[in-house]
Amino acid sequence: MTRLTHVHSPAGVAPGNGYSHVVWGTGRFVAVSGQCAFDADGEIVGEGDAGAQARQVFENLRRCLAEAGASFDDVVKLTYFVTDVAHLPAVRVARDEVIDTARPPASSAVQVAALFRPELLVEIEAFAIVGEDVGEGA
Repeated sequence: MTRLTHVHSPAGVAPGNGYSHVVWGTGRFVAVSGQCAFDADGEIVGEGDAGAQARQVFENLRRCLAEAGASFDDVVKLTYFVTDVAHLPAVRVARDEVIDTARPPASSAVQVAALFRPELLVEIEAFAIVGEDVGEGA
């Protein structure tokens, strides 16, 4: 089993709101490519609705993590790409439904001019560390 250490506010650094500044642990590194709001058939979920898109993105992340034997408890870093920072509150609501808010991962948020399809509002990538004893695949 992996034990992760979360540091919300290192000495001399202002505390983060909803994220840890530093997370570390030992184990197998898992990188999940940026996920967008596509269902299993490749159709966009929640066109024009950042909250609905974020929920689908987190579901896609959950499935990708599970394939590597990981869960949101193993995530050490999330990177959010949004077409408008005004979408971040909806993204945070969806995030808080899946992460341990007492031990949040490190995070970065970036406003981008566009994602690869104009209907997409949110893309999120994840990095995780899972215990060495966890097998490959689910």
